[in-house]
Amino acid sequence: MKHFDFLKLAILLIASCALPSRANAQNNVQSSPSGAASCPAAKQLKPAQIHGLWRARFSNPPAGLPVEATLLLERHAEFGDSVAGFVSRDLGAAAGTPPIAGHAAKAQLAGDLEDGLLTLDESSDGVSITGTWNGEMVEGSCGKKVSGLWKDTSNSAPPDAAEVPFTLERLPGW
Repeated sequence: MKHFDFLKLAILLIASCALPSRANAQNNVQSSPSGAASCPAAKQLKPAQIHGLWRARFSNPPAGLPVEATLLLERHAEFGDSVAGFVSRDLGAAAGTPPIAGHAAKAQLAGDLEDGLLTLDESSDGVSITGTWNGEMVEGSCGKKVSGLWKDTSNSAPPDAAEVPFTLERLPGW
């Protein structure tokens, strides 16, 4: 009987030692030769990897457009390899200017991510395109930063409406 108790104890110890080492192996992050954690190249990112909340910051926005906005990007309901969502803006925070005509505080978004290029169409009325977003995933950001240009394409936009530089940064928690 003593031999049987020893065997049970040995099996228990072996099992308890194996569990933590197995869990550690699963959480092992691949590292580059320099020791830093690696992330996918910008051109290899897939639409599902950019789903979540994003903060947009505009450089020199036109009168009526605030400096910041929030984007929610999700899987497109009809086209699984595309993204859809919303952009939300506090139009009252646009430096005391009246809201930019042709734009709503919350507008629909739909677009694609291909080869590191993000293209989004914005619609304030759900019918016509009132803005375009053309950006590029920032290399080395692990899919957490986009840099590009936004253009007002609403009916109220001047024919020579300038493209507005923007940066998107993924908000924590996604």
